[in-house]
Amino acid sequence: MGIDHYENFPVASLLLPARLRPAVRQLYAFARGADDLADEGDAGPDDRLQALEGWRSALQALCSAQPLPASLSGAERELFTRLGETIHRHQLPVQPLFDLLSAFRQDVRQSRYEDEPALLDYCQRSANPVGRLMLHLYGTTDPLDRRQSDALCTGLQRANFCQDVALDHAKGRCYIPQDCLLRHGARMEELAALCQAPPARVPEHWRAVLHEQSEQARMALLAGSPLAWRLPGRIGLELRLVVHGGLRVLEKLAAGGYNPFANRPILNRRDTILLCWRAFCQSRPQPVSAPS
Repeated sequence: MGIDHYENFPVASLLLPARLRPAVRQLYAFARGADDLADEGDAGPDDRLQALEGWRSALQALCSAQPLPASLSGAERELFTRLGETIHRHQLPVQPLFDLLSAFRQDVRQSRYEDEPALLDYCQRSANPVGRLMLHLYGTTDPLDRRQSDALCTGLQRANFCQDVALDHAKGRCYIPQDCLLRHGARMEELAALCQAPPARVPEHWRAVLHEQSEQARMALLAGSPLAWRLPGRIGLELRLVVHGGLRVLEKLAAGGYNPFANRPILNRRDTILLCWRAFCQSRPQPVSAPS
């Protein structure tokens, strides 16, 4: 939680078994690199889509044991060579990687989401594949584990959407469903003003929008949280920290008056101590009403 590029991707921490850290680093490098193709630099949409298509072709080449495309740079060729070794060593499914590329292509093409199903479809390809890959590394493919992993990853991403409303707006995107804005009488023109001149207190209808979205994120995290208490050892502890990290971001959003424009909720060193205490000492969090 809280890394700069691909916030919901679990970077290989000391809590992960040493045998898994290189694989996680390679998967992170792929996700971060593809995300950068969609987001970073001054390239236009067509060039971004062409670069992402090059990565899709490279991934397809790995699947069919064909030579990598000549269009790849030296650094990209090394990335895909190591990724191929990781896929082979751990017998990882490749569809989640294709799903990630699909989501990043969508980021280039689409900047608004009409309703909840449209946003969840995006999360299904942009966040949930990460959890499914991690489950394969952990050696579990149980359907219940997959469902709870999906809920956890979607919850983390939706918490990030609430946290980064202003940052996403600067990229020309909004991950708040348009029907949610309409339901509370909020307008995109107001969002631009809030980002440009963050107020000390956001208007009540925008508080309602962000409260609703944070509640959706919180309920998804809670729905997925049993997985973190069911998986054993250091892997379970890592996931418990992730769950509590996402919930803590939402707590800080609420404490800041649902005002991520002036008070973007981020986790600091004091939060890290709190999260460790919660992960080690507290039982699984239970659904309760979120503060309004």
